[in-house]
Amino acid sequence: MLFTGYRGTWSGKMSEARTKTGKPKNEALAFARQAARIAADNHAEDLVILDLRGLSSVADFFVIGTGTSDRQMRATCDDIEEYARTIGEKPFGVSGYETATWLLADYVDVVIHLFDAEKRKYYDLELLWGDAPRVDWR
Repeated sequence: MLFTGYRGTWSGKMSEARTKTGKPKNEALAFARQAARIAADNHAEDLVILDLRGLSSVADFFVIGTGTSDRQMRATCDDIEEYARTIGEKPFGVSGYETATWLLADYVDVVIHLFDAEKRKYYDLELLWGDAPRVDWR
């Protein structure tokens, strides 16, 4: 049985766990880890990956980091997007690029949150998603 629809193709086999976009879950995790590494290479601070699988229908993973300047946050977002394109991904949407106090890049299965220090403390996504396990990305 083969089904093609909005979220991709399904063969009727349940042998591999899949994400919201129909890709294997390990691909989303690998993308989240590489996004965190790229952010670290760009000197983002306090990087965390939250595993939201089973907790939220919004995304499977959040990558959260603190930027030290608006220029650095934009460069980090650009570098993640450049990497994403090399693996056939593109953002569903990007928000906050102009002000760069909270920059969000939505890749459906993975959502990147880059905050300035003040907004990170104010919104405190780690506390809000406190039940989500943290993923080692190093």
